[in-house]
Amino acid sequence: MAMFWYGHDVSGWGWFAMSASMILFWALIITVGVLLFRAVNRPHEHTHTPAAPQTPEQVLGDRFARGEIDEKEYRRRLNALHAGPLTKP
Repeated sequence: MAMFWYGHDVSGWGWFAMSASMILFWALIITVGVLLFRAVNRPHEHTHTPAAPQTPEQVLGDRFARGEIDEKEYRRRLNALHAGPLTKP
């Protein structure tokens, strides 16, 4: 057994390679462990049901609330919605 150590002398670069590979090996093991731990303890993602379609009045109100249209435009379009469908002569 002692002949094995004396017969295969490891130079300085050999020790460096062994040390670096051992550090990389343990870094890989720890990284895999952390990723597995995160995957197991992550809360399950809930799928959200799509929101019910909005009425035209709600869409118009949302645009007014976001400031996309002013009050005059809001009232004009709201009156047009309540007036009913346009008829062609």
